[in-house]
Amino acid sequence: MKAGTKLYWKISMTLLGLLIILGVGYILITSYTSNRYFQEVNQRLYGDIASHLVKETKPLINGVPDTAATHDIMHSMMVINPSAEVYLLNPEGEIIDFVVPGKTVQLESVDLTPIHQFIKDEGECYALGDDPRNKGEKKVFSVAPIYENEEITGYAYIILASEKQTEIASSLFSSFILKNGTFLFFITLIGALIIGLFALKYITKNLQDIIDTFKRFKEGDYNARINGASQGDLEILAETFNDMADTISQNIDELQSVERLRRELVANVSHDLRTPLAIMQGYIETLMMKQENISKEDQEKYLGIVFNSSKKLSTLVSQLFEYSKLEANEIKPEKEAFHLSDLAQDVFAKYQILAKEKELKIEVDIPDELPMVFADLGLVERVIQNLMDNAMKFTPQGGTVGIVLKKQDDSVEVRIVDSGPGIPQEEQAYIFERYQKAANGRQKNKGAGLGLAIVKKILEIHNTNIQVSSHLNQGAEFWFRLPAMTVT
Repeated sequence: MKAGTKLYWKISMTLLGLLIILGVGYILITSYTSNRYFQEVNQRLYGDIASHLVKETKPLINGVPDTAATHDIMHSMMVINPSAEVYLLNPEGEIIDFVVPGKTVQLESVDLTPIHQFIKDEGECYALGDDPRNKGEKKVFSVAPIYENEEITGYAYIILASEKQTEIASSLFSSFILKNGTFLFFITLIGALIIGLFALKYITKNLQDIIDTFKRFKEGDYNARINGASQGDLEILAETFNDMADTISQNIDELQSVERLRRELVANVSHDLRTPLAIMQGYIETLMMKQENISKEDQEKYLGIVFNSSKKLSTLVSQLFEYSKLEANEIKPEKEAFHLSDLAQDVFAKYQILAKEKELKIEVDIPDELPMVFADLGLVERVIQNLMDNAMKFTPQGGTVGIVLKKQDDSVEVRIVDSGPGIPQEEQAYIFERYQKAANGRQKNKGAGLGLAIVKKILEIHNTNIQVSSHLNQGAEFWFRLPAMTVT
């Protein structure tokens, strides 16, 4: 059995069970309302019988029942309406006389509250009073006050539904419910079930198509989509699946792109690691094989080359670890308030010696009273150092590298400028990607291409971006902004 068919029958059985429960509830409610309707009709029809009794005779004389006179009338009334049970009550509701079949009365008094309400409403309301023959039961009644010398000396209280009537009515009502109720119940149940099944069939007509699409997607057909998703009764399910499939397909494409980048990274890292290692290995082998024939000056020269290659190798490995941590979101900024002017002065002092060795000029432009910024001091210093390394690497001898700070609205801007060969406009969007290097004169310099990628990642976790402006043979400017702290 297919999944859609199984679901169809599950829903159908649930619907059947629900209809049965509703049918039983319908019978119970019908039974209650029909019984009340019968009682209310009985009370409205015979509600004034007590008044007639009081008018035809004087049931009480000085508060004492006139047994001989009243019993004849009571019996006559019971002949006309055999369901009636007649009681005489004193003003406190105590039963002082009665005419009932079997002469079995369990109560000595009845509650006067519904009696007073019935008299007040002149019998127009539906009311239930105590049944003297059945303790705890309530039945419809008729009542009329008995006056002597304009004072109430008692009540004529008539139960309109005697035990005999109740037995007969219950028997007939049960037969009615059994015959007509059962017939109507099954007719209603069958009709509702048929309509419900057709409705379910109509509602779930596209379910099998949706299930088939799910299976195709599960088996690897990532282009599988539910056609007509904006139509039919399962629109939300279809649109949700299509959105989910689009997201998964996009994630798969991104994973494949990441995998391609990973392979490129491994290839580039392998190349960059191989170069310093090959240099180190070559000079070390030369020193080992010809150490007796190499002058001391050449030995020092070879050892210096090996040392520089090891430094480049160490720098490359450090950058790889740093970039990997940034990309995996393992580095979280520990922000604090500090002055960028102090940080810029420290970086300026550190690069003075290197600038002299490369015969470069370093300038710094820091205005007075710059506001403090709130960021990770160590990471921001790393950004400025990477930008400085990049600028000094590509600036020729006699050139200039500068650090410029400036207040911009509610932020502080940091600019690193150089007088190098510049970067072509079409390549500026790619220089911050790992292992992307400009194709002009900057390519001649060796490097892993991770410095600017690290700068971009660090600034991203600070919710800001690195910008570049450059033209060929006119140098380059890199800048970023950090939000200034407001003084409260």
